[in-house]
Amino acid sequence: MNQIAQEKTNHHFIRQGLSEQAVSERQAAYGKNELQEPKAPSIWKKIAEQLTEVTAIILLIAVALSTYMAIALNGGWTKPIVIGAIVVLNVAIGLYQEQSAERALAALKEMSVPTARVRRNGKELEVPAADIVVGDVVLLSAGDRVPADGILETVTSLAVDEAILTGESEAAEKSLTGNGDDVTSIGDQVNRVFAGTAVTRGSGTMIVSAIGMKTELGQIADLLNATKPKKTLLQKRLSRLTLTLTGVAVIGGIIIFLLSMLQSLGSTADNLMMGISLAVAAVPETLPVIVTISLAVGVQKMAKKNAIIRQIGAVETIGSVDVIASDKTGTLTQNKMTITRLWAPGEAVTTVSQEQPLSPAAETLMRYFGLATNATIVETPDGEQTAGDATELAIVRMLQQHNMSREIFEQSAPRIAERPFSSAVKTMSTLHELSDGRFMLIVKGAVDRLPVTLGAPEERELTRVHDAFAHDALRVLSVGYRVFDEDPGRDLEALEHDLTFAGIIGLIDPPRPEAAPAVAKARAAGIKPVMITGDHKETARAIAEAIGIYEQGDLAVTGAELNKWDDETLAKNVEHVSVFARVSPEDKIRIVNAWQSHGKIVAMTGDGVNDAPALKAANVGIAMGITGTEVAKGAADMILTDDNFATIIDAVSTGRTIYQNILKAVEFLVGVNFAQIFLMLGSVLMGWGAPLIAEQLLLINVLADGIPGFYIAREPGEANVMNQPPVPNDRSIFADGLGVRMAWRAGIYTVLTLGIYALGRFGLTANQAVVGSTMLFVVLAIGSMIDIYPIKRREPLTWASIKANKSLNWALAGAGLAVIAIAAIPVLQTALGLTSLTPGQWLISLIAMVLPTLILEGLKRRSYSRRPLMATRELDRD
Repeated sequence: MNQIAQEKTNHHFIRQGLSEQAVSERQAAYGKNELQEPKAPSIWKKIAEQLTEVTAIILLIAVALSTYMAIALNGGWTKPIVIGAIVVLNVAIGLYQEQSAERALAALKEMSVPTARVRRNGKELEVPAADIVVGDVVLLSAGDRVPADGILETVTSLAVDEAILTGESEAAEKSLTGNGDDVTSIGDQVNRVFAGTAVTRGSGTMIVSAIGMKTELGQIADLLNATKPKKTLLQKRLSRLTLTLTGVAVIGGIIIFLLSMLQSLGSTADNLMMGISLAVAAVPETLPVIVTISLAVGVQKMAKKNAIIRQIGAVETIGSVDVIASDKTGTLTQNKMTITRLWAPGEAVTTVSQEQPLSPAAETLMRYFGLATNATIVETPDGEQTAGDATELAIVRMLQQHNMSREIFEQSAPRIAERPFSSAVKTMSTLHELSDGRFMLIVKGAVDRLPVTLGAPEERELTRVHDAFAHDALRVLSVGYRVFDEDPGRDLEALEHDLTFAGIIGLIDPPRPEAAPAVAKARAAGIKPVMITGDHKETARAIAEAIGIYEQGDLAVTGAELNKWDDETLAKNVEHVSVFARVSPEDKIRIVNAWQSHGKIVAMTGDGVNDAPALKAANVGIAMGITGTEVAKGAADMILTDDNFATIIDAVSTGRTIYQNILKAVEFLVGVNFAQIFLMLGSVLMGWGAPLIAEQLLLINVLADGIPGFYIAREPGEANVMNQPPVPNDRSIFADGLGVRMAWRAGIYTVLTLGIYALGRFGLTANQAVVGSTMLFVVLAIGSMIDIYPIKRREPLTWASIKANKSLNWALAGAGLAVIAIAAIPVLQTALGLTSLTPGQWLISLIAMVLPTLILEGLKRRSYSRRPLMATRELDRD
């Protein structure tokens, strides 16, 4: 760095640049100006990683057992084919998501500049950007993309779009002013430029200070390489659940086999098949595919609401978020600078409204601003086409809203000369010839740079109004003019003195109209909204306060202040901070990690390259579809096609509904699976033998469990889904009464099935086991199907809620008819070891199959009716 500083002060070096020998030496020392990425693991390693997940291992065991049954015991190939397909589907989804995640770094590399103009050996050359070395003199002009990080040596009205690094759409004005030792934010480093940013205006010369992975862009690539995606809560919970259920199923199968052998209930092969069948039937192998279907349904629903899901697990995770860390520009705001107030001396401050006409003084003020503006807005069939910076576009938009334009003004005051905006003096000026033969100079720019002389009263009034604008985080722009009786010449800079002050305007990127209601909805759902932005702290705080993110007692912290906190201090204070301003990519990851250290699920929004590492580190990374870079989209789990914060809240609602539906599927599947184990164990312990054969168990498993479970994914959301806090990170899947409800269901079915089997075998016939098995088959299959209705809704069931999921109703009707056909058609009866039932036996079976539904719905209604009383008691205790 010292060498670069010396070269910078050497004007001869600036004119000559590096020699060929110096370039060769530095390339050998520093390497190529390229971004590096780690070697990707082989496809086989990726597949192996997918297959070592708990769920995958359990499914593979189920495939092995069912294949053994198909080969050795003629158990049929349906089971191994279905389970094997589930394994392949899950691996394919996992590989696709990994490939999607790797696209972020690929997109980052595509931002590298192909060529750049440099000065070497006193000559200007165009060289491949990869060959640029530290110390190279690089020439920049409008339209160029900066090839490396560097220190500016010369500047002529230079403005650089740094949105990919700062997230702020307004171009940064560059100058040779020193930044100070305490300036770390990219947005505040006015005498530096950074790789990947774009020159929008002017020209300049830079000396390269960092290349490749040492640039700000390279450090982001490093963070992307180092940041690994985390497992979702659902993955962790379902892995534990599946492992537990599989253990119980295998133990149950072993016990059945041993008991059957001890009681000599059949041949060794028959007993082994029964034990394996029970284990395979009790393992919830359909659960992974039901979860996948549920998440796929969520993907479809979210796509209709402008949220494109890239990582399917994000469907569930977004419903569990505790914190939404949102970018400001374009997400919470309109990404469109707007004039909200204006003031002319001697007049009251005007609050601008499209509905209210401007006063004559306000129209005169806007005439000066309009004449000194170069931006254009043209409506085309493809939408609005704009040219110019955000501030001037705001002026043009306001003029259009009030039926004014620069073209109209110039009919009586055509422009004859212009001095472009200068970052050194922070003003621009235009000269106009008036219709009466006089000439008028207009100067537009920062208030403190406008060459006007005011009296003490006017100075105090201007200070008061300016401070009021600034307090509300408005960007203030002023204008003044000078009239000449004769043509004053074209040296405008020499004429810029003794101006008459015309007034000021206050501009801001206003909040989206739907932002405040969405923030309120997030808070009602127990979610803390946080603003993370590259903008200035006061501007960010004003917007955050207007939409409800920043509240009394909250903190607003800058990146510089954040750097003074170690990770422990940040973790301690993060819950009190609602606005983070002027932050770096590393800061964003620290903020995410600080929240996660409290066990919180974090969603992070972003659109720039600088956001990509934090998007990847967050539990749910959300990129902007309109303004977002391909790098941000590649690192994200979800993309908003409308760049709207309110869409995130809609996605949260959908995610919560999907998570609830997955829990309902778990409750539906697991309760009866346990009941099957207890049924078989109870029957064998009583000396009755196995009440169901393997084929009957497997058929019940497919028809009664699988088919209804697939359609529960389409269940509409509960009415109160957004009036509850997020599910805590450490909460068990059996919490909130799920475990109790599953226990009730398993108990009811165990007693019912043992009872119906005993009744059919011993009560209605003289020890005819086949009658008991047939009645049991019908009751267990159809009964466990229809009792999905008390499960599908947490509130009491109504006719409207029954009709709400038509696909489920049709699936149940089809599966129910299939069971009845199997039990009634002689050919199918014989194939599955069943027999014909008498009308009386059918009537008893029909009554028995609806009992669980009636009992479970009754228990739910009793529990539901006690909730207000329990809530009242909680309030009394408080």
